[in-house]
Amino acid sequence: MRATMPRSTSVLIAVVVVLAGLGARAALPGVVGGPVGDALYATLVVLLVVLVRPRTSPVAAALAGFAVCLAIELFQLTGIPVAVAERFPLARIVLGTTFWAPDLLRYAAGAALGGVLCRIGGRRAVAEDAA
Repeated sequence: MRATMPRSTSVLIAVVVVLAGLGARAALPGVVGGPVGDALYATLVVLLVVLVRPRTSPVAAALAGFAVCLAIELFQLTGIPVAVAERFPLARIVLGTTFWAPDLLRYAAGAALGGVLCRIGGRRAVAEDAA
């Protein structure tokens, strides 16, 4: 039996991750806050994968989350995200505007963190069910 994280737990962790990412960008110097925010963006994407498909394994969720982040980063090479962000400024938060290869390392770290959080959340759910 695969340990699945309850949706309520996924939502709670996702909210904490969003707040942490926004807080990091607002409170930390850009050289630290930017990378932390980027990594937490990928963590959020992993949690969204688990929200959509709760029975996804933590490893598969982490890989899918990283793949989504990679696709978005590569999409920035087209210039389309810039045009979209000019019309809909909030789209910049989701799509970004400028490709930067080091972001991929940050996304990998954030996706790995997301996988770990999914594993912990799934194990905790199994332990609570057994109790």
